[in-house]
Amino acid sequence: MDKKPDIIDVWMQHPTLRFINQPMFDSLRRWTGTGIVTEEIPLEFTVAAMDAAGVGLGLISAWHGPQGALISNDEVAGFIARYPDRFAGLAAVDLYRPMEAVRELRRCVKTLGFKGLRIVQWLWNLPPTDRRYYPLYAECVELDVPVCLQVGHTGPLMPSEPGRPIPYIDEVALDFPGLRIVCGHIGYPWTVEMIAVATKHVNVFIDTSAYTVKRYPPELAVYMKKHGSKKVMFGTNYPMVSAEMCLKDFDELGMGEEAAALFLSGNARSVFKLG
Repeated sequence: MDKKPDIIDVWMQHPTLRFINQPMFDSLRRWTGTGIVTEEIPLEFTVAAMDAAGVGLGLISAWHGPQGALISNDEVAGFIARYPDRFAGLAAVDLYRPMEAVRELRRCVKTLGFKGLRIVQWLWNLPPTDRRYYPLYAECVELDVPVCLQVGHTGPLMPSEPGRPIPYIDEVALDFPGLRIVCGHIGYPWTVEMIAVATKHVNVFIDTSAYTVKRYPPELAVYMKKHGSKKVMFGTNYPMVSAEMCLKDFDELGMGEEAAALFLSGNARSVFKLG
């Protein structure tokens, strides 16, 4: 693919050793043929991977699970401080401490300038309709930032049930119609359900993280080009998949110029209010 001047990656993380060497990622290491990482990965390596595919801005995420912070919010803020024109932050919080979680989300948005909240449901084995999420959804509405959730089966060695679009995403969107919900990993094998939920709810969106163009289900490719052109945005799940790999066969999608621009950056700018 020819490099595009304006690409935003809405799901990436710069991995700490605490993150990348987690046993739950053994399945991903098996699929990719990679081993345990022994030295911290320089931030410049991540920036270079973005440059290789023409990605101008990455929404770089913190990760928090029951075991604690795998990538902390302050670490993410440090990455952004080094490359403020290349990264924007997504917060992660402790679902088991609801008041502290709300306060931390507020700090991340108001003080650190983060653009949203990411909750990876399978880390907690809690569906997004669980009561622990709801104070955070309400705070996202008040702060006018999206919540980013995972949909579809779980590649890491964790349960997949919390990633079902129906009933969970559908019910959250009904309870919080003003909440912008970005659903990462396309929802496979429930992609048709995910498309239905995104079509039904004005504030539900899909990102293509963890999938290369060649692996997009046909129904998603059609949706992106037609009536879902304002509903789908580009993501990688870097470092598990690079932007260069994700976009390798992009031209084969046959997207028009307007739909391609919306997918690669326009929808992300709107949903995350990137300016």
